[in-house]
Amino acid sequence: QVQLVESGGGLVQAGESLRLSCVASGSIFSRNTMGWYRQAPGKQRELVAELTSRGTTNYADSAKDRFTISRDNAKNTVNLQMNDLKPENSAVYYCNLRWDIINSWGQGTQVTVSS
Repeated sequence: QVQLVESGGGLVQAGESLRLSCVASGSIFSRNTMGWYRQAPGKQRELVAELTSRGTTNYADSAKDRFTISRDNAKNTVNLQMNDLKPENSAVYYCNLRWDIINSWGQGTQVTVSS
């Protein structure tokens, strides 16, 4: 069983930055993909960015210029640095870890960007 705990969300003004962090614990296979998804009210959950344990990244087009994902394999953590935030980035951000048939989610952290 895998547990994911996110932190770092909050209320910021447009143009400011936030750094989200997620710590995974439990039975974790070394080769995995960790990432961040978000879900705004009335919308489907969507990928923001993900990073494999081998270092391959995948960003949503909307995140490529201002967001950076990083991870520490030894600590089973993944971070999302979000710069120049915009109101449309407001959502609940979820940490995700997956490998094989395992697909685990955190509880989510709220990010609100005011204009």
